[in-house]
Amino acid sequence: MKKSNVGTYLAKRGISRRSFLKYSSAMASLLALPSAAVAGFTNQFLKAKRPSVIWLSFQECTGCTESLTRSHAPTIEDLIFDIISLDYHHTLQAASGEAAESARQQAMEDAFGDYYLIVDGAVPAGETAVCSTISGRSNLDLLQETIQGAKAVIAIGSCAAFGGLPAADPNPTGAAGVSELMERGEIEQKPLINLPGCPPLPVAISSVLAHLVVFEGFPALDDLNRPLSIYAKTVHDRCSRYHFYENEQFAERFDDEGARQGWCLYKLGCKGPTTHNACAVVKWNQGTSFPIEAGHPCIGCSEPDFWDKGGFYQTLDSAMLNYAPKNEAHDSRIQEGAQLYEENCVYCHSFDPTDFKTAPDKIADLLRSGDIRSHSRLQFSEDQLTILEKYLEESQ
Repeated sequence: MKKSNVGTYLAKRGISRRSFLKYSSAMASLLALPSAAVAGFTNQFLKAKRPSVIWLSFQECTGCTESLTRSHAPTIEDLIFDIISLDYHHTLQAASGEAAESARQQAMEDAFGDYYLIVDGAVPAGETAVCSTISGRSNLDLLQETIQGAKAVIAIGSCAAFGGLPAADPNPTGAAGVSELMERGEIEQKPLINLPGCPPLPVAISSVLAHLVVFEGFPALDDLNRPLSIYAKTVHDRCSRYHFYENEQFAERFDDEGARQGWCLYKLGCKGPTTHNACAVVKWNQGTSFPIEAGHPCIGCSEPDFWDKGGFYQTLDSAMLNYAPKNEAHDSRIQEGAQLYEENCVYCHSFDPTDFKTAPDKIADLLRSGDIRSHSRLQFSEDQLTILEKYLEESQ
């Protein structure tokens, strides 16, 4: 049945054409296809071959899988597994241990060069790659192997797309998203689509898979490789509370009269104006609601580095003042270390820290020990010692 087309497989499963038409129309709408294209989309859908899909789960919380299994828009939970051949998925497969890894190897062999690879979760790399392993192998090792035969890669969720929570400062596991690993040359370059969100909308996942099945290619993407049909506009643009924002009617506290009246949550930290997603249109729980409608500000989960952009309840104004991209934050730390060195060390030592005979990682330890009497006047905090140590390491 893996070689059969979608229409044949659905008929075998007893799924009516009426149900499929409803599903197909919903997918076409979500993909922003014109109404005149729905009939052609549906017919092509039925003729399309079911592609093999391998789903790798790394540093994640299973939220993305939970999101997928809560898909709707009639019987979509069944349809999505009938439209594709999901040949490997840690959580959903019955096999475990050696049998599970054998299934992955078999899927790779049977459809080499023609399967889609879904990555869920961030990937620890470098010396910390061993922080997350599967079957005794690092996540990076499994990804490097599996991506070789992939036709394309779909990064599901903010962790796989941008690093997410695992990559938040100070990123102890060296976690990175798929696109970053491709840019660094640690995994093979493949066509990539990002579906960020913590988790992403269920229909974002299913509609992209439907597009791949019908057109054998990705929908139009933005500069972060996100589908424009889902991520082109901000949550703010289509928010149900937008008119309150326009009228400058803001809730000041979660329990004040403005909150009870459903006023805009901007002053309570809403990140909707800078967050690209379709939450306000598609909503969650079968179209019931979304966080802002339920009374909680958007936390910006579909944007890069959303964990490091200040507290979730900080206003965008104050969060933007304190936020610096990771590379800029790194540069500022080096400058701070240089200032500490110039203000405290150059009186007795060279202006050039490369002249030190002691290894940089030992200098901070010596200062902490208090064994050097002439340095007793230097009152460095732990943070300052760490910054100084980093500066000396970078200077070598």
